[in-house]
Amino acid sequence: MTTMTDEHGRPEPPAAGDEAATLLGFLDFQRATLAWKCAGLDAAGLRATTAASTMTLGGVLKHMALVEDGWFSRALFGRPHVEPWAGVDWKGDPDWEWRTAAEDEPEALRALWQASVEYSRVCTAEALADGGLDRLAVREFADGSHPSLRWILCHMIEEYARHNGHADLLRESVDGQTGE
Repeated sequence: MTTMTDEHGRPEPPAAGDEAATLLGFLDFQRATLAWKCAGLDAAGLRATTAASTMTLGGVLKHMALVEDGWFSRALFGRPHVEPWAGVDWKGDPDWEWRTAAEDEPEALRALWQASVEYSRVCTAEALADGGLDRLAVREFADGSHPSLRWILCHMIEEYARHNGHADLLRESVDGQTGE
């Protein structure tokens, strides 16, 4: 089956897929939206802020790379942080990824995010093969419950959707580009 893409290269989620295909389709659509909003920008564009916020598109890319790793590798399977996250003093610098993105080259930010997405896809396939959407994460919430892969996918869709709203405003402030 061929995946349809929109005018921005985003894959359309299946209109009548099963639950896993639908969730993964919407997550990939949100990931592609962030890629579109950050496409073609140089370092200045990825470092630009708007209004009173210090948020940047580069910061969103680096943050989402961390979030991908945090949910699909660490929370789902309990795997340790990999670089660049492993050496960070998160208690001393809880916004490290946001703060340091301005020091990174655009290609490095995009590559870090894309590598995190690709590894998340590997982790997702592994979890789907071992319990499907009901597969519970190693991470335990304060109430003793463990989120399922289904919950993680829904959370990631929400996380991307929220940050894609920020990306819309940031991109418009950089070069006037608008759209969804």
